[in-house]
Amino acid sequence: MSTPAMSSSSSPAASPRLSFSALGPGIMVAAAAIGGSHLVASTQAGAVYGWQLVGLIILVNFFKYPFFQFGARYSAATGESLLAGYARLGKPWLVLFLVLNVFAGVVNIAALLGLTGALATFIVPGVTPPVLAGVAAVISLMIVLRGHYRMVDVVSKWIVLLLAVVTVLATLLAFSQPAAAAPGFVAPTPWTLASLGVLISLMGWMPAPVEVSAMNSVWSRNKFMNRGRPDMRVALFDLNVGFIGTALLALFFVALGARILHGSGVELATSGAAFSRQLADMYGAVIGDWSRWLVITAALCCIYSSTLTCIDGYNRVNKSAIDNLRGEDNPDTESPLLVLLVTSGALGLVLMFPGTMLAMLKFAMIAAFLTTPVFALMNYRLIRASHIPDEHRIGKVLNIWSQAGLAFLFGFSFLFIWWQWLM
Repeated sequence: MSTPAMSSSSSPAASPRLSFSALGPGIMVAAAAIGGSHLVASTQAGAVYGWQLVGLIILVNFFKYPFFQFGARYSAATGESLLAGYARLGKPWLVLFLVLNVFAGVVNIAALLGLTGALATFIVPGVTPPVLAGVAAVISLMIVLRGHYRMVDVVSKWIVLLLAVVTVLATLLAFSQPAAAAPGFVAPTPWTLASLGVLISLMGWMPAPVEVSAMNSVWSRNKFMNRGRPDMRVALFDLNVGFIGTALLALFFVALGARILHGSGVELATSGAAFSRQLADMYGAVIGDWSRWLVITAALCCIYSSTLTCIDGYNRVNKSAIDNLRGEDNPDTESPLLVLLVTSGALGLVLMFPGTMLAMLKFAMIAAFLTTPVFALMNYRLIRASHIPDEHRIGKVLNIWSQAGLAFLFGFSFLFIWWQWLM
């Protein structure tokens, strides 16, 4: 397997200052993450259960963090992509990853395209969601195929920044109004076996599936492929800004649901278009009609940023996996054919099953959580492998932290499997 030369120190060109311009792969991970898990799952968690699931959201972010860090750390430490590391574990592991990643890519992109089309109907009335989903797919393909990595990098940065500003503003405005719940309202409890599916789907994309760490790896190598291996300090700073920012925004969306929808007596819609209008109507009724556009702008930015970065990221990872199965770890992971095939397959699902995007999203989230422990274990094994330079090995605290994370992820997965299929 051919890999970039490794050295114990990074070149000056590979060590940019810790600034906005140094950010990229981590922010793109945030853009991929801030979508269904935030706008839909987090908002619904707040709307149905109020503040009860805040602790669980914090826990799942806490326990997933090491495995995202390992993806960024591995590439900075070795100069290889995470896919090359999976190949070192054995090609069956890489084949398993590729099969699951193609499946996840098609389903996840389909759900995100469907939700993008549903939200866009508020801004472009009279046009059906599948048509608008097709428009979103075409625009994304143009950005990915014509602009390549740099354009996706720049676009995702500004979309995430806009989303953060709008979301924080909307939340502050929500707290300036009385809570929707009437005095004496008793919220349903999520701490029952009957609610386990809801909890698993919430955690599946919170903040993102662990395989997204592979996207961080290939994006990082692409960003720095003409400047040498990325500096470890820069790689971890970039990852931390994106990850922590994403976790905080999840709590803001929970707060929005808890303040505006919780206890209001309004039953949440089950279709993407109805949910987007319901969300806008609730904000309009409590804050003012002018806020409808604020909410829809935030929501559309949220979903479209996920759509754009997932179209780019899933296909770069697929290309890197195929290259490594051939024994090559090529930093150039652009593949127009793979982008067109996976995106066309996703758009085909949207056209075949219109109006079922929220159900598809829930299925994708549950599937993501059930595969998460496997990918987390692979990342953990890689970062402790013998070829990792001593100065980049994880310490005792991070090692115990990751072991606790594996116990948490495997434990909930086994519990769900037992409840769903064996009980």
